[in-house]
Amino acid sequence: MSLRATPYNALVTAPTTQSADVCEVACVHPEAVVLAKSALPDERCATEATNFLKLLGDTTRLKILSALQTTELCVCDLASVVGISESAVSHQLRLLRTGRLVAFRKEGRVVYYRLADEHVTTLIRSALEHARE
Repeated sequence: MSLRATPYNALVTAPTTQSADVCEVACVHPEAVVLAKSALPDERCATEATNFLKLLGDTTRLKILSALQTTELCVCDLASVVGISESAVSHQLRLLRTGRLVAFRKEGRVVYYRLADEHVTTLIRSALEHARE
């Protein structure tokens, strides 16, 4: 297999099979690869971000988080809003709390939940906006 340089500093090999969604030649652009690699997160950050996004991958949890964009709510309120049992809401909130997506405060015998920070709010709004387009 012979390699040849292109005007864009790419290394090109012999043509590959034809497909509309892949390159017609095996071609590596070294400068672009270096730039892309510099954008990769470290392993710890990638793992935490993946775990964070997995928590958003559940309809019930997304509904809970969406409801919490408006105001603090207790488990009873969230159960009424989302339409599931308090036990089910409590289970989902435990996962969201562990993942640092929600925070809580206790007032007497009532526990109020809120979104942990503005990052969570921004991500939820962006995801829903993307889904609506």
